[in-house]
Amino acid sequence: MTVWLSKLALPRLQEAALARCLQALHGQGADGWRALDGLWLYAYSAAAPAIPDGPAIKCVALAPTCDLPGAAAREPVAVHYIVETDVLPEFEDEFNAWYDQEHLPGLAGVPGTIRARRYKAVGQSPRYYACYDLKSADAFGSPEWLAVRASGWSSRVRPAFRNTRRTMFRRDGLR
Repeated sequence: MTVWLSKLALPRLQEAALARCLQALHGQGADGWRALDGLWLYAYSAAAPAIPDGPAIKCVALAPTCDLPGAAAREPVAVHYIVETDVLPEFEDEFNAWYDQEHLPGLAGVPGTIRARRYKAVGQSPRYYACYDLKSADAFGSPEWLAVRASGWSSRVRPAFRNTRRTMFRRDGLR
């Protein structure tokens, strides 16, 4: 099942346009997240969003590839962390094996991780999205989280990342 991600560049949207987008996303029951730096608002929905793409708005169709419950699966979500990236073509198979076999399961097992998911964008760049629901931002910098990131396999794959954005979000009511 495709998941739709609407990415709104907040500083580039005029207030009236933002209000229209938020109203449309809210009407679709979208799940909204505001970046801690205040630059982005991301909203997930089950149906294609009723907002137009443009210089400040990008709608991305995401195909789920992996969904793992985390060590804190029954806890409420406080923050949502996303890594968006492309990868060099010659590393694509190793990149996907690393994510599916080591990295995503390892981060799902970190105390404070509620859920870990991966998506592949349909015909767009960045092509890969890894999304983590966390009990608090503390999980992100914990020794367990950092240990998963510091593996030898991680060190071999990470230099092949291209067009990468890492963003921490808090829930937004889309009002």
